[in-house]
Amino acid sequence: MNISLQSFPTLSKGIVWGLVENCFSLDYEVAEKSVSNISIIPTVGDQYVVMKLDDGRWELAGGTLEPNEHHMDALVREVKEELGAELVSYTLFGCFQCRSFAAEPYRPHIPHPHFVRLVGYGEVNLVEAPLNPPDGEQVIAVDVVDIDEAVGRFEQIGRYDIAELYKLAHQLRKAALNQGK
Repeated sequence: MNISLQSFPTLSKGIVWGLVENCFSLDYEVAEKSVSNISIIPTVGDQYVVMKLDDGRWELAGGTLEPNEHHMDALVREVKEELGAELVSYTLFGCFQCRSFAAEPYRPHIPHPHFVRLVGYGEVNLVEAPLNPPDGEQVIAVDVVDIDEAVGRFEQIGRYDIAELYKLAHQLRKAALNQGK
């Protein structure tokens, strides 16, 4: 399946998150040492998992690598902490090439000022409540919903970037399932 980012107006333009400029790409072949974060569009069967933080925002699951942590180990840890889930499968489909204008990196071990945030989709098993470690985001709700509901929740709060990541993951999953038939 040949997907054009032109169908995703927010992802096809540069995105600014605070002091960080981001450019999304479907090319995720990057140097491991440049990876600072990993995110997942989590699924349970044909449904999608969304999480809500204690400040009321719906957010993308995933997070920052710890010192010397491989990105897949970070993903397993983040899925457990934020969703109370076990990672079953993961398919990378893109990344954000980022440039920070902050004087210092977010954490001392993170590449700076250029770094990469990997993005993929994957199946999870929800097994417990989010762990909510004291130094992490505090998750107050984990819901399993259909794609339209997931997209709608992010659009309602103006997070068109995350809404489009969910739409893109949905298209890629459908294409992969059709190829498997």
